[in-house]
Amino acid sequence: MSRFGSYLFSTVGRKQSMAVAGLGLCGFVLTHAAGNMLLFKSAEAYNRYSHALVTNPLIYVAEAGLLGLFLLHIVFGIALTIRNRMARPTPYAMHAEGAKETSRTTRLMAVQGVVVLLFVVLHLITFKFGTYYDVTYENIQMRDIFRLVHEVFQNQLYVWWYVVAVTLLCFHVSHGFQSSLQTLGMNHPQYTPAIKKISLLYAVAVTLMFISQPVYMLFIFKG
Repeated sequence: MSRFGSYLFSTVGRKQSMAVAGLGLCGFVLTHAAGNMLLFKSAEAYNRYSHALVTNPLIYVAEAGLLGLFLLHIVFGIALTIRNRMARPTPYAMHAEGAKETSRTTRLMAVQGVVVLLFVVLHLITFKFGTYYDVTYENIQMRDIFRLVHEVFQNQLYVWWYVVAVTLLCFHVSHGFQSSLQTLGMNHPQYTPAIKKISLLYAVAVTLMFISQPVYMLFIFKG
């Protein structure tokens, strides 16, 4: 096996690769949430934005790269979880306290990851592969994704599931963002507190952007 292969499948290599993939996914989540804010401007603005994305020739490269990051993050995350549990098959009788205390968010990262994965799969089924409506602007026919979003978010059960899943994503991203940076070497008393604050602000901002969409569609928008 090459030196790179040995590094990639070592514990350090897996952790750092998972961290890089996690940061890449954090970037995607932020841009996705920001782009979706066009929903508040108008149906046309939102549909044109979506059309510009799906008709861009680089969309397939971007989707392949995103899928690669997602799989890398999941596979290495599972591998590290299994390795840690095999290293200590019997859990501690008591959790550490004080500076060595493991937060509940950290202990539940694997569970959060499963829920987030389920959310992503259902999200793709519902929107990317959901009902196709079309609309025409200036003789350009495109998908009316705004209509589908409005239709889906009239289902209160789906809205509540969406809100809960996205809130859980907030906790996952908040911890994952700062943990990834620390794994990559940015772990120092001078800037660790700032990283924690930035990661929390980032996660809350992204969550509020996502949650605002179903709330707006269900309770405010009158189409």
